[in-house]
Amino acid sequence: MRVEEIIKILDKIAPFELQEEWDNSGLIIGSPKDEFSNIYLSLDVDSELVKSLEKNSLLITHHPLMFKGLKRINFTKYPSNVIKELIKKDIKLISMHTNYDKTCLNSYVAREILGFDKIECKEFVCYFDVNDTFESFSRLVKNRLNLQCLKKVKGKDFIKKAALTTGSGAQLLDKINADCFLTGDIKYHQAYEAMENNLSMIEINHFESEIYFAESLNENLKNFNIQAIIANSKNPFTYE
Repeated sequence: MRVEEIIKILDKIAPFELQEEWDNSGLIIGSPKDEFSNIYLSLDVDSELVKSLEKNSLLITHHPLMFKGLKRINFTKYPSNVIKELIKKDIKLISMHTNYDKTCLNSYVAREILGFDKIECKEFVCYFDVNDTFESFSRLVKNRLNLQCLKKVKGKDFIKKAALTTGSGAQLLDKINADCFLTGDIKYHQAYEAMENNLSMIEINHFESEIYFAESLNENLKNFNIQAIIANSKNPFTYE
């Protein structure tokens, strides 16, 4: 299969034109005419993952390996070291980031992982009815996302409606119209603002909320009779 063929399929699943201006989704390493044998799916790309991949393969990640232009290629430093190994093994790299967030990932996590059926998505935010106490809803989120610890802001005792943005979405705080906001990478002052404005927040972490990218994309690819291998990268954080 050629890279240009899979790009057309991916574009049907989550149009690349929907990505944000600052994003770098699309073909990052390789050329459209290149052929490949296997497809691997992962949240990120790291050294250990590259070692596990077969030569002449295609790797599709959620996060782009590069967001900005590289001024130096130092093979002892990330991401240059990974770029070198990908090229040596003739592995093509495509990323689906903000275009996939908007169209697929947030709704997948809300529905398939958290278990809420009636989902309304607006750009990067998915809304759904909860109608449960904050404490009970917090436990559900912790269990469904397999969070080892739970950091939260209690703005309300009862949650009628919740909002979800996987990855890093706390910068959307002012746009949230819900009783509780689930997202990752919440900063101290954002938490303080939420508390003062009676908005509950649950920190769902960046890795733990987006690790379902590969699982989600795999299900979408099955609709096009495309077989892929889930080979996720590792969480850079450890918890005690």
